[in-house]
Amino acid sequence: MAPENKDPHSNLDLDAEAQIALEQARRMKPGPARTEAMKRAGTLRNAADLQGLTFAKRGRPAKT
Repeated sequence: MAPENKDPHSNLDLDAEAQIALEQARRMKPGPARTEAMKRAGTLRNAADLQGLTFAKRGRPAKT
């Protein structure tokens, strides 16, 4: 049995925050600040993934 999620909206909020952070980091000029922003966006995305939010898998779809 999977543990119940107490607040399902927190996963979506974390995912949205990760997407916003990634978009902002991509718009920055190359440099140390952009590198740190990209790391933060990756950390947020990993945290959202660990909380059970699944992201689209890359690559070719499975044959059916």
